[in-house]
Amino acid sequence: MNSPFRTKTVEQSIRDTEEPEHALRKSLSAWDLTVFGVGVIIGTGIFVLTGIAARNNAGPATALAFVAAGIVCALAALCYAEFASTVPVAGSAYTFSYASIGELPAWIIGWDLVLEFALGTAVVAVGWSGYVRHLMDTNLGWTLPTSLSGPDAGGHFDLLAFLLVLVLTWILVVGTKLSARITAVVVAIKVTVVLLVIIAGLFFIKADNYSPFIPPAQPQAEGTSGWHSPLVQLLFGYEPTNFGVMGIFTAASLIFFAFIGFDVVATAAEETRNPQRDMPRGILGSLLICTVLYVAVTLVVTGMQKYSEMSPSAPLAEAFKSVDQPFFSGAISLGASVGLITVCMILLLGQTRVFFAMSRDGLLPRTFSVTHPKYRTPYRATVLLGVAIAIVAGFTSLEKLAELVNIGTLFAFVVVALGVIILRRTRPDLHRAFRTPWVPFVPILSILASLWLMLNLPAETWLRFGIWMAVGIVVYFVYGRRNSRLGKVGADAKY
Repeated sequence: MNSPFRTKTVEQSIRDTEEPEHALRKSLSAWDLTVFGVGVIIGTGIFVLTGIAARNNAGPATALAFVAAGIVCALAALCYAEFASTVPVAGSAYTFSYASIGELPAWIIGWDLVLEFALGTAVVAVGWSGYVRHLMDTNLGWTLPTSLSGPDAGGHFDLLAFLLVLVLTWILVVGTKLSARITAVVVAIKVTVVLLVIIAGLFFIKADNYSPFIPPAQPQAEGTSGWHSPLVQLLFGYEPTNFGVMGIFTAASLIFFAFIGFDVVATAAEETRNPQRDMPRGILGSLLICTVLYVAVTLVVTGMQKYSEMSPSAPLAEAFKSVDQPFFSGAISLGASVGLITVCMILLLGQTRVFFAMSRDGLLPRTFSVTHPKYRTPYRATVLLGVAIAIVAGFTSLEKLAELVNIGTLFAFVVVALGVIILRRTRPDLHRAFRTPWVPFVPILSILASLWLMLNLPAETWLRFGIWMAVGIVVYFVYGRRNSRLGKVGADAKY
């Protein structure tokens, strides 16, 4: 039990959920989980990053980039579904890794998820702020001072993003079921907006805008958006380019952020009434719905407006504005502004649940795993993280945040897929309500696909990610290993 690779049994993880002071309320259904998934997946990726990917990396072939990213996510989703139904405990990939690979790998993935969800929340808040400013400027004639519009708009501090995160923090403290009800209403609005884009946009498509569908490759200067990691050049021997076939993969590594959501659903396993049945439905169902909508929206928008002219901040609204349809432009801005709220809230929910699970295991201070006596939510962790993320959202640009979130998510996918293979060998006796098909082929394919997209991210993103991971390992050996409850009492003790 002194090894940093000591594992926490599935039975032990489930026993921990029964401690009154550290227990979460079970209130979510399969419908709630699917709504959560759709609510968080349909967000910044389609409303904002579509324009960046089409303009800088793939042109109309951004639709193929969504397909590529969706396939990677589908492979990972099959692995997540097995784990979430077998280990219905808060913490997602962190908890799964603890049960299969060991404490140090679990800490690493937990530390990674803290970064992923925290920065993901900040990305969406910044994207939401951009749509609100567009709506205010275009439809209401109101303009925020430049200094309060954030770095993406040439300002210094994004006041709107900052305030949004603080309000959502309060909602999550009050209760998960309230969050689900708010999400259901907002998701209905958001899906309506997406369908509006698809149906109304069909009447304004120009075939010339699809030519060329895959723009010819162009040399890419070092340090520009989408610059490939030197690892790709070293391993595969090609120069970084914009557009072309490889531009599709570069775009996929960026818009991959659009699919973050089903792994957040897994963090709510402990708050689900029937996780063995409902977790796979929520994870796989939300991913399928959103992939179909993403491809349709991208094809319509790139057909309405030439990819080189697309807006990097509000591409859907600007596409309708370019064809003299201000009503649809305003409706999309309003729908996106409302819809991005749920994305931000659910990412924040996932972040606090991972932090809560790590705290309950003693790897972070135990005070953060105490739940509210009335609402049964991890209110201390929620307030701490909410305030910190609000500050990050106020001062950071969108694209750099998105790249960091993507590499963190893909790394989590690799670990979860590896965990499925290991747990199948070490605990074949476990009841699995959902089984990943064709193990180990599907998990191995998931690992390779995730690593490929990681290699297509900028080198500076790898550097930032490496620094964050190095800090995390130091924190583990200085604090986490010494205070681990598993290390103190042993694998078979009840604690």
